Amino acid sequence: METINKTLISVYSTINAPVDKVWNYWSEPAHIKNWNHASDDWHSPSVENDLRVDGKFKINMAAKNGSYGFDFEGIYTKVEIHKLIEYTMLDNRKVKIYLIPEGNITQIVETFEAENTNSEELQKQGWQSILDNFKKYTESN
Repeated sequence: METINKTLISVYSTINAPVDKVWNYWSEPAHIKNWNHASDDWHSPSVENDLRVDGKFKINMAAKNGSYGFDFEGIYTKVEIHKLIEYTMLDNRKVKIYLIPEGNITQIVETFEAENTNSEELQKQGWQSILDNFKKYTESN
């Protein structure tokens, strides 16, 4: 049997907000629309999110000028409120998101399996940019 080694990439952030606020802003579609983009010329005009085991999410990510877009989709495999979210993307790559509360601060560690199209550095930069936008949005609202 062939063993396939998957490359794991992690991104991190410290959010100056309690874990209940972080959880809500991470999971509610109305909030996701405001932070889920890697750069200001992109947005997420449509968000569906059913955050429970076997629940699905579908986020339309698109260039604001209409030149390109795609659906980011997956199925949740493990959900521990205020602690952990795991999901599998449609291409079978896995993602784990840890929320680590420390009083009114929440650490986020997001680890995902890399894809083979873009460089690992480009993927890390993109996911980190989205996480940075989440931090900025959550801390300013």
